Amino acid sequence: MIDLALFLFIAAVLLLGLRRPFVWVLAYIYIDTLAPQDIGWRFVAALPVSLIAFCAAFAGWLLADPKHGARFGSRQWLLTILLVWCAITTANADFPVEAAHKWDWVWKALVFAIFLPLTLTTRLRIEAAVLTMVLTAGAIIINGGIKTAAGGGGYGVLYLFVNNNTGMYESSTISTVAIAIIPLILWAMKHGTVFPPDWRVKTFGYALILACLLMPIGTEARTGLLCIAVLGVLMLRDVKRRFVYVGAAVALGVVALPFLPQSWYARMSTLESHEEDTSASTRVAVWEWTIDYANSHPMGGGFDAYRGNEFTYKVPVRTGDGNTSSVKFEDHTDRARAYHSAIFEMLGEQGWPGLGLWLLIHGLGLWHMERIRRRWRSRAAPGQRWQAPLAVALQFAQAIYLVGSLFQGIAYQPFILTLVGVQCALWSWCRNADSERRVRPGRAARRPAARDAVTAGAAPLR
Repeated sequence: MIDLALFLFIAAVLLLGLRRPFVWVLAYIYIDTLAPQDIGWRFVAALPVSLIAFCAAFAGWLLADPKHGARFGSRQWLLTILLVWCAITTANADFPVEAAHKWDWVWKALVFAIFLPLTLTTRLRIEAAVLTMVLTAGAIIINGGIKTAAGGGGYGVLYLFVNNNTGMYESSTISTVAIAIIPLILWAMKHGTVFPPDWRVKTFGYALILACLLMPIGTEARTGLLCIAVLGVLMLRDVKRRFVYVGAAVALGVVALPFLPQSWYARMSTLESHEEDTSASTRVAVWEWTIDYANSHPMGGGFDAYRGNEFTYKVPVRTGDGNTSSVKFEDHTDRARAYHSAIFEMLGEQGWPGLGLWLLIHGLGLWHMERIRRRWRSRAAPGQRWQAPLAVALQFAQAIYLVGSLFQGIAYQPFILTLVGVQCALWSWCRNADSERRVRPGRAARRPAARDAVTAGAAPLR
C-alpha cells in the first residue's frame, strides 16, 4: 500500500504540472529530499522518478514558464564555476570509478541549485519552495520523533522510512537538517500565506519543532547537540526579552534531562575529550592527513580521494572495571577513512581552489541575508514584512548547517544546496523590488510590487 500510495502521489503531482509547470520544480525537491524510490519496492523503485522530475522541471521552465524577473546572480556564477571545477577534478581523479559514482549525483545537486532561483520569481513560489523543503524533511523527522518518543531511538538503530544510513537518512545529517529548519518553521507559522497562520498551523508548527528537537536525541548524534546550542545562541539576537529566553531555555533543558536515555548521556560524554573516543581520534588523524595531501596536491584528488589515505593514530583501550579501570593508548593503522568534515572533504577532493569557492559561496550567503535583514526590517507596508524574517531564517539555517558540516562530509548535500538556491532567489527578488522602487517610486508606493504574487493577484505557479 505504501508503494502504491507513493506512486499515485508522484503521478498526480507530475500530472498537475501539465497545468502548472512550476509544480515540477517542487516535485523534484520532494523526491530529492524524501527519496521515495528507496522507500518503495515495486512501482516507485522501478522508475527513475528523480530523473523524470529533474528533466520535467527544466523542460517546464524552458517551454512554458514566464521568465520575467529571472536573473543570474553572483552566487549562481560561483556555483557554476564550482560545477566546472568538480568536473575537471573528476576527470583527473585518483579513483576514477568511485569519483564518477559520486559525480552522478553531485552534478545534479549543483545544477538544480543554479537553476532553482530562475524559477522562484514571486513570493508565493519562494514560500512554496520553503514549505516543500520543510514538510518533506518534516515527514522524515516526524517519523523519527514519534519513534524516539516511544523509546525507539539509539545511535545507528533509529529506523527512518528506510534502513539506509546515507543522504538525508544518515543520523548526523538528519539531526543537522532538523535543527536547521526550525527557523524556517517559525517563519512559516508567522508569515505564511499558503497556509495562513491560525491555531491549526501553529499547533502543527510547534509539534514539528518538538519532533526536530527530538531527532538529536533519537539518533544520539553529537552534532545535533551542537546545532541546538548554535540555534539557541543565534536566536538571542532577535528575541525581545533575552533574560526570559535564557531562563526558559535552561529550565526546559533541566526538565528534559531526567527523560533522556542513559545511552544518550554516554554518547554525549565523548564530546569532552577526543582522545578517549575512537571515532573522534580517527577524524583528527584523517584531517591531518588531508592537510598534508592538499599541500602536495593543491588542486585536489577528485571525489573520494580519501580512499588513498593511510595513517597511524592512538586508540584508547580501557582495561579493568569500576575504580580500578585504566586507559592506555595503542597504535592503530587505518586506511581509506572518510573525511567526516565538509571543510576537509572539499579540501581533499577539490583542493584549495574548491575549498575557497565553497567558503565564498556560503560566506556570501550569510552576508546577503544580513543585508536583506538590515534593508527590509524597518519596512511596514503591506507585502514588505516577510522578506527580512525569511532572510534571518535562511541565514540561521545556513549557519547551523555550517557548524554541523564541520563534523560530517556533507559539502554537497542536495537539501542544503537547495536552500542556497532559495537564498539566491530571495536576494534577486529583493534587488528587483528595490530597483522598481527607485525607477517608479510613485507607482511603487501606490501598489504592491508586481512580483509579489500574493498581493498582486498574478498567476504565480503557471
